[in-house]
Amino acid sequence: MAEPHAYLRDGAAIYERSFAIIRAEADLARFSAEEAEVAVRMIHACGLVEAARHIVFGQNLVEAARAALANGAPILCDAEMVAHGITRARLPARNDVICTLRDARVPALADRLATTRSAAALELWAERLAGAVVAIGNAPTALFRLLELIDAGAPKPAAILGIPVGFVGAAESKDALASDSRGVPFLIVRGRLGGSAMAAAAVNALARAGL
Repeated sequence: MAEPHAYLRDGAAIYERSFAIIRAEADLARFSAEEAEVAVRMIHACGLVEAARHIVFGQNLVEAARAALANGAPILCDAEMVAHGITRARLPARNDVICTLRDARVPALADRLATTRSAAALELWAERLAGAVVAIGNAPTALFRLLELIDAGAPKPAAILGIPVGFVGAAESKDALASDSRGVPFLIVRGRLGGSAMAAAAVNALARAGL
């Protein structure tokens, strides 16, 4: 009979050690203490300490997002995976977590607008967009569409987490947000890296300070 593997089994200890490793190996020097908390959770979600080099906070993102969440702002997500990754128990005001991608109206909107369903789903955000925290972790087209809507006069959210992943449009959409955030505090991960897990981790870190 094979010898049992020796491994850490205590969940709290695993988290503590993981965060200690990240802080020891990742270059977090350019972040404020509050930004570093968010960055550490994002790095934990993707398993790459190198991700720290690509994380960019703009216009006091942490302060703006935490204030909005504390005041009950909804969290608008581009993908169900982002929404499901948000830990409701961490939310400070029982904030609504909204993803409209599966709304029955979305396919027709996508056809009419000649775009992806992820982008078309944002058309259903109009009544909740003002002062919201937007978490985009999947679709570059959703981030591009959000910027177009703001340019067309849509209400501005309190914060934009622009973390789409992929090989087509992801880097470009994040660069577009960083180069002109329309006055909205933002968080991006430059390049192709991103994803729903990182976006949800960022929301969870913003929802409650501390690891």
